[in-house]
Amino acid sequence: MAGRANHRVLLAAAVVCAAAMCGLAPAAVRAAEGDPLRPSVAVNFPIASDVRLAGDVKQTRFILDLDRNIQFRAFALADPYRVVVDLPQVTFQLAAGAGTTGRGLIKAFRYGLVMPGGSRIVFDLAGPAKIEKSYVLDAANGQPPRLVLEFEAVDRTTFVQSLAVEGRPDLRPAIGAADTVATAAVEATGTAKPAEPPDKRPVVVIDPGHGGIDNGTQASGESEKNLVLGFALALRDRVEKAGKYRVVMTRTDDTFIPLADRVRIARNQSAALLVSIHADALPRGEGDARGATIYTLSDKASDAEAERLAELENRADAIAGVNLTEEPTDVADILIDLAQRETRTFSNRFARLLKNEMKTTARMHKHPLKSAGFKVLKAPDVPSVLIELGYVSNKSDLEHLVSDNWRSRTVGSVAQAIDAFFAKRMVSAGSAN
Repeated sequence: MAGRANHRVLLAAAVVCAAAMCGLAPAAVRAAEGDPLRPSVAVNFPIASDVRLAGDVKQTRFILDLDRNIQFRAFALADPYRVVVDLPQVTFQLAAGAGTTGRGLIKAFRYGLVMPGGSRIVFDLAGPAKIEKSYVLDAANGQPPRLVLEFEAVDRTTFVQSLAVEGRPDLRPAIGAADTVATAAVEATGTAKPAEPPDKRPVVVIDPGHGGIDNGTQASGESEKNLVLGFALALRDRVEKAGKYRVVMTRTDDTFIPLADRVRIARNQSAALLVSIHADALPRGEGDARGATIYTLSDKASDAEAERLAELENRADAIAGVNLTEEPTDVADILIDLAQRETRTFSNRFARLLKNEMKTTARMHKHPLKSAGFKVLKAPDVPSVLIELGYVSNKSDLEHLVSDNWRSRTVGSVAQAIDAFFAKRMVSAGSAN
């Protein structure tokens, strides 16, 4: 037991050193029971009801119909060429498939919630372009208020010059606003709840992939972000019902959470296990695959399919237009790798238990255990796995993914694996005494 305690001290020291070298000061995360990021405030949000594009490869206009005037800000990102427009939180009631096809300078665009109180539209550009004009038209002549953006083609030099640092805000200030709301609520009442005794139960973090502006994979009118959220909420309820663990969700609604913040939630909560939930899809023309797959972290992918999926999942922040500014240094990589050795052993152990339980209720992939460099699995001191529940591109798998009966049985098998994992860890800890 003393040896394990010393290992944990060294583990913590390595992680602290790594964080210091990376300049990483983990943000305070509100990941208690329920939604860790959203204050409980009822708000009547603006509604976007229609959208359209006009123009050509030299000038393209984007028009968004709203029910009221709003403020906005825009900034550009390069490689690939993108323009990001931040809005207050908007309820998008647009036609299915809006943004999947483009026109002129805009190849496609996506939209959705990107932080509590904030929405975002990300434009994928056909080439370097700038917003020549942007404005909100007042309602007039029976027409609703409109957000109008006029794009104009430019050369790369002009585009790069538009990438001012101050024009590229990240998500932290907006996420921190949840703390401000909570603090204001305490100040308004003049009271705060007395501190509760610490909960010593193991913490299990359940991470529904994607969310908000990031839909994940889509097929037959179903979005991965919604399918995995439904599964994750059902798993939370099942695990909480046993009363043996404290469950923390990275998201409980259609909110975008950056990959680094998902890892921070697990680390800041001293989680004993992180389970990330996803559903894969193969592009048309790349064959048909089916069945659930369980992934653990590895610098070298176990096969080409694992590498493809990890690259796709790791693009989530780029898809949402988030600035990726926290890549670790080489020295930090070494320290983190040392810290991860024991963690990877526990992750692999849980993956095997999970496979054995899930195969009794769900169809498994022909190679159900794989590994790849998923960013969400990189907490150096939290055993972590990523479950791909199936392929939304496969008709049979999709029928299972939308089935309440299948979900209930599969949730039960995952909960059983969690129980078995902690039972083995407690036995191991006891035998070390």
